[in-house]
Amino acid sequence: MHKTLRTRRIALLATTAATSSLLLSACGGGSGSGSDVKAFTLTINDDNHIVQQELTVLGKGSCASQNKALPLKIQTLPIGNVDQKVQLLAGQNALPVQFAAGGTPQLTKTLDKAGQVLDLEKTLKDLGVWNDIQPAAVKTVQNLYGKFNVMPYQFNIEGIWYNKKLFADHHIAIPTSYDQLVAAAAKFKGAGVTAFSADGKDGWPLTRLVSGYLYRELGPDALQAVADGKAKLTDPAYVKAAQAIADLGKAGYFGKGVGSIDYDTATQQFLTGKAAMFYMGSWALGDFNDATKNKIGADNVGFMPFPAVAGGKGSADQIPANVGLPVAVSAKSYNAEVGDWLSCITKNYGAASLKDQGTVSGFKPNGDTGTLPPLTQTVQDTITKTKTSTLWFEALFNTKATETSQTNAAPLVTGSLSAKAFMQKVQADLDNG
Repeated sequence: MHKTLRTRRIALLATTAATSSLLLSACGGGSGSGSDVKAFTLTINDDNHIVQQELTVLGKGSCASQNKALPLKIQTLPIGNVDQKVQLLAGQNALPVQFAAGGTPQLTKTLDKAGQVLDLEKTLKDLGVWNDIQPAAVKTVQNLYGKFNVMPYQFNIEGIWYNKKLFADHHIAIPTSYDQLVAAAAKFKGAGVTAFSADGKDGWPLTRLVSGYLYRELGPDALQAVADGKAKLTDPAYVKAAQAIADLGKAGYFGKGVGSIDYDTATQQFLTGKAAMFYMGSWALGDFNDATKNKIGADNVGFMPFPAVAGGKGSADQIPANVGLPVAVSAKSYNAEVGDWLSCITKNYGAASLKDQGTVSGFKPNGDTGTLPPLTQTVQDTITKTKTSTLWFEALFNTKATETSQTNAAPLVTGSLSAKAFMQKVQADLDNG
């Protein structure tokens, strides 16, 4: 996954989404109709080259007949302009057939309430291709949007990548429980090895550890309960999760200066053998599979899920996941030719994306995928086996709470902000958002 896409969806920096009431009123009525559709149009961020290229390839190959009937036409915009453009077109009932979903789920939810977003679960079932979607991708989209209404052209799982050689050299077994993870970190620190490489400057890799603990302790609905107002981050069980990660920092398991380490530096630290573990998403496969960057060798990189917490309601097979910046389909542009395109994409995109781009999607890889790097195959196998996915810490937060969470993550693990105060800050922004 490109860094810009990672930052957009993963960090959720900012959104230009208008208020729901204004957008809903703007979207009411209109004469948009599938009969007016003359092309299979897509409006997408200009740095999302993979999706653009793969749809173009499909249009010349597996989906050539669909492309002849309804030509693929792609419009690109700077990523910061996508939300504003989508809102403008929605207000005019002029949305393209496909369009990049909003920077936060709220924009797509608002458009859906206005009847602008196609119900893809119903549509793909009607087309007979629903079973070509990975169950983990379905669950992730439903977690984000409340229903399956975006195309999962990208799909990433998250977990702890580890240096096999360092674990073997120090006679440390791969942890299967959180207590074992902490014990492993202690052994590495004692041996002079940084236990966890982490991007503390951006914050989100640290807050993902907080949500990882929360999901294992309270179960996969832990943060949905906060979004629904059934729980607060200031509740003792939630503060306990923040405290657990703060304790990792207090013990020195992130090494020195974690607050000044950025994404590239953290990645380099792991890939040069200076850190034993690295919590990150599968978008990092590009770096892991790049021999010029990966000095420890791809064969030395292993993957483990965030381990189970003793007595917790969650389990390690519930994998954190995201769908990048996904693509929605206009309900008012739908017709038989659009359906033919969606059917063809759903059946062919998964394998084609792996073979052509080496990237994992939320579509099952039917057909020839070529020879995949072992790490990519590991990710694909994990996705195939995953039935329940979870989100990241800020996935359901508003923009202000997201910013507060990520800017205060480093102070949390360096000890300048208590776990209770951290959660109070974020909850205050959720309450006032």
